[in-house]
Amino acid sequence: MKKIDLAEYKIDKRKLPQHIAIIMDGNGRWAKNRNLQRIAGHREGIESVRNIVESCGEIGISYLTLYTFSEENWNRPLNEIRKIMALLANHLESELPELNKDNVKVQFIGRLHKLSGGIRRKIQKMTETTKNNTGLCLTLAISYGGRSEIIDAVRKIIRAGVKRVTEKSFKKYLYTSDIPDPDFLIRTSGEQRISNFLLYQIAYTEIFVTPVLWPDFKTPELLRAICEYQQRTRRFGRT
Repeated sequence: MKKIDLAEYKIDKRKLPQHIAIIMDGNGRWAKNRNLQRIAGHREGIESVRNIVESCGEIGISYLTLYTFSEENWNRPLNEIRKIMALLANHLESELPELNKDNVKVQFIGRLHKLSGGIRRKIQKMTETTKNNTGLCLTLAISYGGRSEIIDAVRKIIRAGVKRVTEKSFKKYLYTSDIPDPDFLIRTSGEQRISNFLLYQIAYTEIFVTPVLWPDFKTPELLRAICEYQQRTRRFGRT
């Protein structure tokens, strides 16, 4: 990949978002626009994942969270789910050496027990292999739902017998307890909704919606989005 020139996009390296979260939307429409099967869009979407992970690592983003497969996605046709899971299983294995070489730490959030044993074993291997890496922290949300995460956190609190809960203590029970909340949320494909993603964590996250479909979202689109982020003033409710 060509070395990224932040100055070309008027990006101040000192003001990069620490944590970027992305709702990767538009794979199916990308395929439909080309008279291809939906799975072709998912395959091309993986190329965007690879590109964005490399770009975030190069420019110095600390955390990247990708909405990979939602709990609602289990309601899709069984044949499509099988193809997506096969694609996921293949790439969890094939991408591991490169991610580890690039010093990327990979972790997973969601109701992972719904995944097949084979995929869970690949997830465990990737997590264990990369856990001591110190570069970009890549979080993949799989079988994930924001409401489910909150419910699961409440269940943990009840089981632990906790009597007093604060915002700070509640965060400890979320899937994302070990990473900061996102500074910047990007949604591709132009849809104007959150889609049950990181509902608790994005209370003060800056949101950017682009009409670009996920398979077409590459480094230039990422940098333009970050440039837009740097034009905003984050007040967190203050004046």
